[in-house]
Amino acid sequence: MSKIDKKDNDKVKDLGRFREDSAREYITTNQGLRINDDQNSLKAGERGPSLLEDFLLREKITHFDHERIPERIVHARGTAAHGYFQVYKSMAPLTKAKFLQDPSVKTPVFVRFSTVVGSRGSSDLARDVRGFAVKFYTEDGNYDLVGNNIPVFFIQDAVKFPDLVHAVKPEPHNEMPQAASAHDTFWDFISLMPESMHMIMWVMSDRAIPRSFRMMEGFGVHTFRFVNDKGKSRFVKFHWKPLLGIHSVVWDEAQKISGKDPDFHRRDLWEAIENGDYPEWEFGVQIVEEEDEHKFDFDLLDATKIIPEELVPVKRIGKLTLNRNPDNFFAETEQVSFNPGHVVPGIDITNDPLLQGRLFSYTDTQLIRLGGPNSHEIPINRPVAPVHNTQRDGHMRQTINAGRVSYEPNSLGGGCPMQAKENVGGFVSYAEKIDGQKARARSDKFFDHFSQAALFWNSQSDPEKNHLVQALRFELGKVEVAEIRARMVAMLAQVDGTLAGRVAKGLGLEVNQKLQTPLNMSVPADGNVKEFQPKPLKKNVGNSPALSMANTVKDTVKTRKVAILGADGFDDAAVTAMKKALTGAGAQPKLVAPRLGFLKSSKGAEVKVDFSLLTASSVMFDAVYIPGGEKSVKALQEQVEAVEFVQEAFKHCKTIAANGAGLEFIRACRLANGAADGKAKDSAVEEGIILSRDDQAGKIASEFIKAIAQHRHWSREKKLHSPA
Repeated sequence: MSKIDKKDNDKVKDLGRFREDSAREYITTNQGLRINDDQNSLKAGERGPSLLEDFLLREKITHFDHERIPERIVHARGTAAHGYFQVYKSMAPLTKAKFLQDPSVKTPVFVRFSTVVGSRGSSDLARDVRGFAVKFYTEDGNYDLVGNNIPVFFIQDAVKFPDLVHAVKPEPHNEMPQAASAHDTFWDFISLMPESMHMIMWVMSDRAIPRSFRMMEGFGVHTFRFVNDKGKSRFVKFHWKPLLGIHSVVWDEAQKISGKDPDFHRRDLWEAIENGDYPEWEFGVQIVEEEDEHKFDFDLLDATKIIPEELVPVKRIGKLTLNRNPDNFFAETEQVSFNPGHVVPGIDITNDPLLQGRLFSYTDTQLIRLGGPNSHEIPINRPVAPVHNTQRDGHMRQTINAGRVSYEPNSLGGGCPMQAKENVGGFVSYAEKIDGQKARARSDKFFDHFSQAALFWNSQSDPEKNHLVQALRFELGKVEVAEIRARMVAMLAQVDGTLAGRVAKGLGLEVNQKLQTPLNMSVPADGNVKEFQPKPLKKNVGNSPALSMANTVKDTVKTRKVAILGADGFDDAAVTAMKKALTGAGAQPKLVAPRLGFLKSSKGAEVKVDFSLLTASSVMFDAVYIPGGEKSVKALQEQVEAVEFVQEAFKHCKTIAANGAGLEFIRACRLANGAADGKAKDSAVEEGIILSRDDQAGKIASEFIKAIAQHRHWSREKKLHSPA
């Protein structure tokens, strides 16, 4: 066989294997058409709506939406609950949405929380965005507010969503790592996408590892519209504010919880509702008058930007309460489907290019995940409003339609179903004026990718900054390609030089502030290249106190889990007094002992053990109390697991209390704390350590509860670790 013949034969073999080699090749459609711009969807003007004509967007997203069956491609791991929403007072001046009119009406809701990256079997405690999707069953039909616990997103245009998810998912050649962004493909993508930098600051912060779904904010992410009965439109951003405050865990704790209880968040929500501790959030809105649309130095249609609360305050207009767990996880939590295009009169969409793509994608992905076009007939998805239309048949059809008419207009059915005029609740899209040339482009204000990332960094407390730096060091430390790490440090330098320097130090790198030649760019027909790698703007960024979790609610211990560490011979009077104080404040004391069963107190009383040291860990609790009782303390000192329990709680900056003989156990734990070393004569309160030589627990209970309400005592980190 000649050399030429051998080459031809090899080509035939390769064609037979459908092997793809993307090196040095142009990006194309599935039909082989070379793509000129893979960064922007086709719009009616730079800020106009995306066009249905965009066959490139439709092909790319359609293929992406059907890549996995049967679990969700993203947000696969979730949990949910039923509840209700009540508005505080009529919002008629702002919107005609009926569920926002009458304070006496309880609108049923179903809320699903989720992680984004991991599969259904992954851990709740992954560092990740959390989904916060609310389905309102209103009298005008279902309204879905499909948001996250972070108010911005990685990308500005839906055309990049498949790329983002492909990059962050387990790498295709070895299906690793699961539910994690700490790998090469994700950071390769991010290091070449400066529009992601604001989101990266949030995802690397403690916001990405919440203490509980009940203790995290929710956001609608996009800018929407409120429309009142006079046809007046205003822009609106949606917020959910948890009444328990915004709290997190530390990364070391998150990793250990994943080992001890990967269902930690799911279990926490379920148990809270079963115990009657119903989770609550206030519904907030930021309103921008239509004439003020362009007054900001960012674009309202840019999903990578927030409206700082200092510019437009959040007005709290109602409350969400979750009060019932699902009866069947699959039938409800797994089969529920959401769509940001499910709106009601009074709420409308905008031309946000990320939102525009979601309007198509959410319905499309359910076609394969839930078996066809009738997923709206699954009980959890059915509206409470009556449904009348001419849609028929299809996979899994459940409605039995009587009669001969399945078209409109008709006379044989008396003209029914008929179109509804606006005055009887018919939905009318807001008549926004559109004026622009068809183009794949973005408005100029979309290109400031670093100012709000810097705003977030500037707004964090010192402990939050330390955690953010540590997160970046961990994530980038897992990246194997040195060039990617260097690119990310250069990108961080555009946000803040100190941040970049601290991250670089942990990676053994020098800071190079020069960004690489952009790989992603728009090439319009006129050949005038518009780069997507802008330089930071020189302006005073300032800070926003609302962005720091240090400024959250710290006046309650409701639903906080407190470990009471004991063994046979514990001081039952002290335990009884502490339990009474904690439950009275709404906390949940749990007895943790070397074994399960019952413990005998110093007076012979028997008390049931809730957890053994084998099945529990300090990471599952918010605070620890060690009561007196010499026999109990001596037994605990002989248990390495008991000592580690307290040492770990100390390391994670949690509140620790002890009294009477319990002080001897604290000394045995050798905590790096003056009060804990027993230097105080009678009692001490230092950095979340509450101690008293007195046997009466009631004397320290109030201080203990007050300290738990602070969530963590971050000043302790300075003694435990050198600053990141």
